[in-house]
Order: sequence, then C-alpha cells, then structure tokens
Amino acid sequence: MNVPDFQREYVWQQDNVDRLLDDVFNEFCGEDNRPINDAEYFVGSIVVCLGEDGTYQLIDGQQRMTTSFLILCAIRDYLIEANANVPEALKLQIASVSTNLQTGEDEFRYRLALQYEDSDHVLERIASRRTPIEDIQRTTASVRNILAAYDTIKEFLKVNFDNDPARIKAFFATFTSRVKLIRIKTPNLTHALKVFETINDRGIGLNSMDLLKNLLFIQTGSEDFPKLKQYWKTLTDTLDKCKEKPLRFLRYYIMSQHTIDWTKGLREDGLYQWFVDNRDIVGIRREPLNFAKSLIARSQEYSYFAEGKDPQGAPNPYLRNIALLSGAARQHFILLLAGWHLAPELFKELCRQIENLFFCYIITREPAKTFERNLPRWSPELRAVKDEQGLEGFLEKYFKPDLAAHSKSFDFEFSQLSQSSIRQYRMRYILAKLTQYVDEQAWGTMGIEQYIDNKSVHIEHILPQSPTPGVKAAFDKPDEYATYVAKLGNLTLLEKTINASVSNGPYQEKEQGYRQSKFLLTKSLVEKPQVGKSTSLNRAVQDLPQFKEWVSESIEKRQAMLGQLARRVWLPDIAETSETR
Repeated sequence: MNVPDFQREYVWQQDNVDRLLDDVFNEFCGEDNRPINDAEYFVGSIVVCLGEDGTYQLIDGQQRMTTSFLILCAIRDYLIEANANVPEALKLQIASVSTNLQTGEDEFRYRLALQYEDSDHVLERIASRRTPIEDIQRTTASVRNILAAYDTIKEFLKVNFDNDPARIKAFFATFTSRVKLIRIKTPNLTHALKVFETINDRGIGLNSMDLLKNLLFIQTGSEDFPKLKQYWKTLTDTLDKCKEKPLRFLRYYIMSQHTIDWTKGLREDGLYQWFVDNRDIVGIRREPLNFAKSLIARSQEYSYFAEGKDPQGAPNPYLRNIALLSGAARQHFILLLAGWHLAPELFKELCRQIENLFFCYIITREPAKTFERNLPRWSPELRAVKDEQGLEGFLEKYFKPDLAAHSKSFDFEFSQLSQSSIRQYRMRYILAKLTQYVDEQAWGTMGIEQYIDNKSVHIEHILPQSPTPGVKAAFDKPDEYATYVAKLGNLTLLEKTINASVSNGPYQEKEQGYRQSKFLLTKSLVEKPQVGKSTSLNRAVQDLPQFKEWVSESIEKRQAMLGQLARRVWLPDIAETSETR
C-alpha cells in the first residue's frame, strides 16, 4: 500500500501507540502473558483505491497502518538482535516481490510506502535496516513521531516478553492472524475521498482541519492535486511557525470573512460541517484552489498579527501593546482579519481603537467571551469599509457605544486600582501607557518599549514597600500602610540608577531623585517643568500636581489624577461620567 503524497503526516504520539499495543495485548494475552485461544481484536476500517501501478492507495487509516508496519519491523529487529530465526512469513509482511502491471517484471516492494515529503523515507530506512535507528536524522515532525513510535514498540516488546524469542514469535502470529480490519475498496480516488468523508462526517478520529483538506481534494481535479498539496503545506507550515492552533484559525477565519448566526456562535467541533453547508458561498465547490489561496493569505496575516505586525508585516505598536496586556489573547484577530484590506494608516487606527477597547474589557473585568461574541457581529460592516470616512462611521457605530458603556466601571476600577487587584505585568503596562502619554504630549511620538521592555526602568513605590520603622511611624495612617503602598497613586516609573539611590527612605529624601528622572509623570511629583509660554511641554504637565509631603491624602489625590489621565489615554472620545466631573 502507498500513502499518497497529499495525505496528512504521521501524527500519533506515544499514548496513541501505547493504547493500540495495550488493547491488542490485553485482548490476546491472559494474566500469564500467554495467548488466549480464539481471541480477536477489531482495529477499524481503512479506505483504499487502486492506483495506476496496481498498488492500493491508502486514503483513510494511515496512522494505524503505519503503526502496524512499525510493529512488524520492531518484532523482526528484536528477533535479529536476540540471534533468533526470523520467520519467512514476517519477512513477507514487511517486503515482498510483486509483478509490475505495466512492465510484467518482478518488483521488490515494501508492504507500506509513505509518499508524502515529510516522511523523508524514514519508513523505508527502518524496513531496510541499512541505517541504524540511532543514526537516522530526525529531520521532520513525521520522522520524529515515527522513530518515537518505533522506540515505544521496542520498549513494549522488552517489557512484556522478557527477551523470549518464542513468545515474541507467538505474538507476531497472533497479531497478523487475529487483528481484524475492514478494507473498503473503491474504484477511484474521488470515490475513496467521499467514503472517507462519510466515515468521518462527525470528526471521529480527525479534526476539522483534516476533514476540510479532504473536502478540498474531493472538489479538486486530480491534475491539480500537486498544486493543492503545496498550498496546504504552505498553510500548515505558516500556522505551525507562529505556533497557532489550526482550529482556532479556521474558526476566526469564518467569523471574520463570512456572516454567521452570532447568537448561536461557532464551536470548533462544528467547523467542518459549516464548510460543508456553505461550500458554495466560500467557493470550495467552484474554485477550491482559490479558496485554499485565501486561507493561505489570511494565515500569513494571522501570523503577522501574532508577531505584533500589520498585514504587510510592518511592526504595529498597538498590536504589540495588546500582546503586553495578554500575550495569549487572540479574539481581536477576528476584526484584524476582517480589516486586512484597509490602507496601512486606517489599519493602524483600527488597532489603536482595538487596544483601547480590549483594555477596557480587561480593567472592568468584562468576560473575554463577551468581547469575542461582539466581534463576528461587527465584522461584516468592517469588511465593507473602504476609506477613512467609512472607518470613522464603523467606529462611531460600534466602538464608541461599547467604550461609553464601560465608562462608569472604568472610572471606578481606576479609583480602586492597586497591585493587589491586577497582575504585575498589567500594572507595568498601565504605568507605561500613562507615562508615555504625558511624554508624547510634551515631546511628540515615543514608543512604549522604552518604558515597558527596558530593564533599566523599575516600578517605584513612592511610599516604600520595605520602610524603616521611622518611615512607617511617620505615615499618617500607619495601620493602613500596606493598603496605601499598593495603590496606583503610590506607583511611578523610575530609572534603575535613580531607584537604587532613593532606596526606602522618606519622601523628602527621594525628591532629588525624582527631579532627575526623564519621565515627566515622575518628575512632576516634585516640580512642574516649564519652557517658554504655552509650549507643548507646559500644556502636557499643567494638570499634574506637585507634593511637598507624601501622606494618605497625597496618594488619593494622585490616584484621582491618574484616573483622569487614564480617560485621556484609553477613552479619549468618551464624555466623563458625572462621578468623575
């Protein structure tokens, strides 16, 4: 049998191989590890069609058949290593001579051949014994998986048969005569693929990605199989490179490119059926190759998004910021995929707005599912946006109302925000964004990297975390010291060299260090920098208060000020609530 080159690679892991071996062993062997008479084990069905050379093409069952072939090779090798005679029947199960139907000549063939590129001839090397197992280079995922399966089988034989050749031969005889399967033979490849689809129409043993691949081959003429095979490899390689889950990509692809019933959602186990039901809409039936190319294009953009880049592969600061907020977050990719066609500046503005909304959901503790549920509703209109006016209308219709709905909760959370209520990396993000905003108002565009990725910048506790007894005693609310230390109002960014010098002393001893900081939000604690009249610097710091002492009232006042500043950063176009005016 041949496994065609368009088939998926060998993916079984140790637990899959162990399960097959244990099932067979437990079915055939009793407590004394001796064979049980008349026992049988059904391993399932395989689907084949006859190739032009008279060899069966294996369409469904590759994982089981490859593993079974490895079992035979491992038994043979175990017997050889034990200096025992290898039965001729075993040799014939691994390789045999057959007649070439086209030439009439005898032809030596292994009973199973893997034709997909990822196999790198590893099965032939194991079967031929020309290369020691330990010398075979683990060049691809399939090679690694196949060699790992072979090692698992060898260990199984060692553990269960105590190096007894007679018992291993008995196991071989049982395995080849009592393990049963159903072979479904079809007249051609198209029929075989359709049978495969029918057997797996509920995803049994396969996921939607595998079934979608099969569906595409059904709809594609055989002359285009090599091209489709290459397209699919490009798609899977792209997703693998960015370590993305293929099913999540497919789900977000559908949500971003097509209209779905968002009230019902779209589960991963329903993806394949969705493609089957909508094969005309997505173009699978008419133009399967173009559909595959669309998947590749969106997957490339998807991988760029995962790297904090725009659809052209250029760095995008807002996507980078979202990754800083939650590196594993992917829900926003739905909108990014829907807006892939936007001009670079429009796409950048979309990302800025997504960052603001995403942060509002996080800070107000809105469930991530709610955020994800909204995006498929918005995607159809975003796909239709062509220009700046269209994007403004889209944002006005969807983003602004959603931000406004979170406004009151946003203000409350910032009034209570402390290190005990939010994860440390998110607190650093918040301080970085606030600090960046003030500096940008004064000096122009500045990247957040210098604030958040710079190891020479620390989070400074103005009221020290580890105070001397005198500092704690001097604080006006010593019983609540720990609460005030963790508050947002007590935190600021400070250069490492300055942070080391101010240490854990009282506020009066830290003032000089704060004056030396290049961060205006920190420097303004003790002085208000001024340059000329009505300059951008003066305007940037005009609402930043200075403090002559650092007591509970100072921390509360600065916390309120930072809350107001936060609205300018994340809710710039949303009117303040009455509680914050």
